[in-house]
Amino acid sequence: MHRTCVGFVPVLSFMAVYCLSAVQALAADGGQPQPWQMGYQKAATPVMEHITSLHDFITWIMAGVVILVLGLLGYVAVRFNANRNPVPATFSHNVTVEVLWTLVPVLILISIAVPSFRLLYMMDKAQDAEMTLKVTGHQWYWSYEYPDHGGLSFDSFMKDGASLQSGEPRLLAVDREAVVPVGTTIRVLLTSEDVLHSWAVPSLGVKTDTMPGRLNETWIRIEKPGTYYGQCSELCGVQHGFMPIAVRAVAKKDFDRWVAAETAASGRGGENAVALNAH
Repeated sequence: MHRTCVGFVPVLSFMAVYCLSAVQALAADGGQPQPWQMGYQKAATPVMEHITSLHDFITWIMAGVVILVLGLLGYVAVRFNANRNPVPATFSHNVTVEVLWTLVPVLILISIAVPSFRLLYMMDKAQDAEMTLKVTGHQWYWSYEYPDHGGLSFDSFMKDGASLQSGEPRLLAVDREAVVPVGTTIRVLLTSEDVLHSWAVPSLGVKTDTMPGRLNETWIRIEKPGTYYGQCSELCGVQHGFMPIAVRAVAKKDFDRWVAAETAASGRGGENAVALNAH
């Protein structure tokens, strides 16, 4: 019996670590990783909320399977050992058991497949997108373009240590952030100029490859203002680890003011006026 109890120690440890990581994820500020964090970053989009929910659901299923299997092993080891059963049984089939160990895994897989497919379809493409953000990967920086706002575009590079301001995270802060409005469904189009990259922002539930000559699509809808950090997640060369991503979500009025300021600074004011008058 002592061995059976010992067998449950890893399970209890796992559950304790999982609960701790969940508490850490809820307590941590969203947008960037925290020291010793083990859970997901706090969700900032509906997609990431669904990803976190599915992860938690599957984790509990896994824990239940582990506990069940360990319990059965412990029961068999104690109940049917050589001392208690010097003459073993000679049967080789049990219809009830065979039906159960076929149906139960099938039901488990179905319970996982249904929300998984629902999430995949949800993540696929934006429904009724209100604006578009185009992302282009380069070795080793990102370019952002706003096709719905006069073609406003700029490049985004990682800040070096000497350029960091107070509170900015090392290796994640950039000189120019992608600015988007909160509460807005945004279609994100992604491509690359040279090699494969991957635009990944954990809090937004986004990790989409950028490929030369191909346009991929995803979407985001950020519900709370803040700055959300990510990194290139596809090995793309010697400076792969120095391609951070920073997305700053602001109120819609602040976004409009930012677009106006950036447009004026880039000398596109006249072009935008002509485009608006044409419409």
